[in-house]
Parts: sequence; C-alpha cells; structure tokens
Amino acid sequence: MKPPINLYSTLSKEIQPFIPINENTVGIYSCGPTVYHYAHIGNLRAYIFADTLQRMLRNAGYSVTHVINITDVGHLTDDGDTGEDKLEKGARREGKSVFDIAQMYTEAFMNDLHNLGIDTNAFVFPKATETIQEQIDLIVLLEQKGYTYTISDGVYFDTAKFAHYGDLARLDIEGLKSGARVEENKEKRNITDFALWKFSKEHEKRQMEWDSPWGVGFPGWHIECSAMSKKILGAHFDIHTGGIDHIPVHHTNEIAQSVCANESPFVNYWMHVNFLNDTTGKMSKSSNDFLTLSLLKEKGYLPFAYRYFLLGTHYRKEVTFSYEALDGAQTAYKKLVQFSKENQGSHGTISSLYLTKVEDSLRNDLNTSEALAYMWTMLKDDTISLPDRYATLMAIDTLLGLGLQGVTKEVMELPEEVTSLLAKRTSAREAKDFALSDSLRDELLTLGYIVKDTKDGQEVSRV
Repeated sequence: MKPPINLYSTLSKEIQPFIPINENTVGIYSCGPTVYHYAHIGNLRAYIFADTLQRMLRNAGYSVTHVINITDVGHLTDDGDTGEDKLEKGARREGKSVFDIAQMYTEAFMNDLHNLGIDTNAFVFPKATETIQEQIDLIVLLEQKGYTYTISDGVYFDTAKFAHYGDLARLDIEGLKSGARVEENKEKRNITDFALWKFSKEHEKRQMEWDSPWGVGFPGWHIECSAMSKKILGAHFDIHTGGIDHIPVHHTNEIAQSVCANESPFVNYWMHVNFLNDTTGKMSKSSNDFLTLSLLKEKGYLPFAYRYFLLGTHYRKEVTFSYEALDGAQTAYKKLVQFSKENQGSHGTISSLYLTKVEDSLRNDLNTSEALAYMWTMLKDDTISLPDRYATLMAIDTLLGLGLQGVTKEVMELPEEVTSLLAKRTSAREAKDFALSDSLRDELLTLGYIVKDTKDGQEVSRV
C-alpha cells in the first residue's frame, strides 16, 4: 500500500488526499516556456517545483509520465489575443529566423534545467510546432459541437456556452463585463471569449503559419496545451501545474476547451506556484532587464544554491528575491557540500526516523521548508554516526535534488592566498586557538575551499 499524499487543489481551494486515476501511474502536465528569450529566475521556480513533485511521487512508488511543453509557436504578447507575436518579435530583436530563435532558447532552457539538477530524461518535452494537426483536430471537434464562431481575425471559443467557465479562478463574469471600459475586439460575443485559431493578416507573410480548414494562420495560445496533454496523457489526467498567473486566463481556457471537446473531466488536481518577486514586484521579461540563471552564475552563485533558496519557502507562498537572501542560501548549501565531501566514501545506514520525517513533509503538499529543517536537525544529531548521517543525507538528496550525490573530492593546486591561510590555520590549531582556526576555515570557505581536519593534517577540496 502506497503512503498517503495530500495536495492543495486550486479548484477546490483545499488540501485533499491524492487519489490517482490509475492505481500505480500518475500523469502530470506542466506549462512550459515560450522560447523567445531566456527564462528568468522567477520562471524557473515553476520547474523546480514540478521536479520536486515528481521526485516525491516516484519515491512514493508511482510511475510518472510528466510533460513539459515547449511553446515554439509565437503566441501573442497579450492574453486578450492581441499584440505582437513573441517569437517574431524575438527574431527581429536578434536578426534571426523564428526557428533559430526557438531552437536557441529551447537549448538554453534545457541547460538551465540541467544546471538546477532537473533530469530532463525524466520528462517528455513536446513542441507546439510538432502538434499543429492535433490542435486543428481539437478545434474541429469544438466546431462540430457548436462551441466556436468565426470573426474577421480568427476562430473563437464561445465561453457563454460552458456553464462552468471561470470556476478555477472564481471569475466574476458580470463584474468583468461591467468593469470593461473598452472591449478590445468588438466582434467577440463575450469579453472572455478567446482565440482558437488566428488568421494571418492580408499581405503579411509570417514565418510561422499553417493551412487549416478556416484559412492560413496559427493556433491560439491555449489550444496547444489541451492538444499536447491529450496526445500524451489522454483526455483526463491527474495533475496540471503552472504559475498562479496562468489561473485566470490560460488554465481557465484550457479547462473550457478540453472539457467541451472531449466531453470528459480534464484534470483532477490543479497546482500553482506563487510569484518570485524582487524589490519592485513580480519578475517579468517586459523590460528585457531581468535575472537569469547564467547571470547568477556569473556573479558567483551556484545554481543549486538558488534551488536551495527556493526550497526554503513553500511553493504556494510568494518569495522575495534579494542577494542577501541568496548569500545565506549559498552559505548553507556550501556547508552541505562540505559535509558531503568530508564523508564521501563512508558506509552508513539510513536513519529511517529522519528520512520518514522528510518524506512525510513532502507528502504534505510539498512542505519543502519543513523537509529542509528536518534535514539540518538530522545533520546536527550527535546520536547518529557521521556515516549514517551521510547516508541519510544522500537519501534526502534524492528527494530534494540538491546535487549532493554528485559531489566529488578534487586534487588541485592551491593559490598562494589559500596556502597562506592554511598555514595560519595550522599555527592556530597548534596554539589551540580554535576560534581563530574556525574563523580561517570560514574565510577559506568564502574563497570556495573546504577544509577537513584529519589525523594527517588539513585536507582541502573545492566547493
């Protein structure tokens, strides 16, 4: 019998027991990136969450099929089906084709995932450009069932025909109508109607456009996720994840078109990650001045330290990014690395007490901050031998994905500054000035070197 798991569902607005559709398998769909630019560090929070969710479910004994889509068709910059095509805009910005832009930023996204300890082999990455026919087929189904209408710029979904439209976001449809000063598209029947297929403009040759039963054009943003999830996971699957910004429009529209087209339930559990804020508010790409994982690396921060930083806050809570907070996370993470290097090769027994505490924390709606607290309590528990603490940490790392299992010792030439500090530390220890010795150890750690005291002297490795 599998251990109990409780997850918060955005639809029910409560934590509820997780009961999969099929006894031993779980299907998950996570909204992926639109590959017109680098992912900013706020975007990446969603995928660290998704990876942790998958790790927890696999640990509980489930076989998981986890989909992250690649949006390589340039949906428009505005949720109201207006504005510029994001990929076309990116192509003009960099003087490349939209296909080159999509490929370049897809590779960059995959590299970010790898650097954050996310095993891309554990996911399925369908591309929107590879599922155009499936998207057209889904629109045809909606058309046959009477949910669509055509206006001058495209084929639209009539939201008034779906009684449960807006349930996920608790949308006040009448309030939206009364609060709208200007309706952007006066041809739409309802303010919440959304595009399923957009027509290419006359005398405009787009780089990405396709033939369809309704004319040359390109799919709306929302239809791709419904089509790709159905193709890989079926019409009805277990979990759908994304950012909270997806709730009022994208995920609301996914539900409407999927339920109406397939005449079946769509998703059992909706899970949403809260924002990563900076001092000015939610991070976005609108100014082209945003933080990426590469920029953090250039500043000397380890990607795993950023992962550790995010795991310190529950996924449903906002996180405010600051370099001071990241400094603290990096210091803590380096201590984990130091411990792992010092005890590498030891053979101990996993503490079932602490591993169970960590597992239970994650099964309680992915309480990662509590899991980290139990991990540190275990590491400081002197009643457990060092080999056993190391073995337990490695087991916990399988769940949290902090890359500690990949830590290795190195043989290296030491810079003169490091050699000098080591000599001072040797003298301090000989003089039994352990406060100075500890201070020098910390100074060496800030330089990126870990010191372990052995019977043969100081053993040095790089963080």
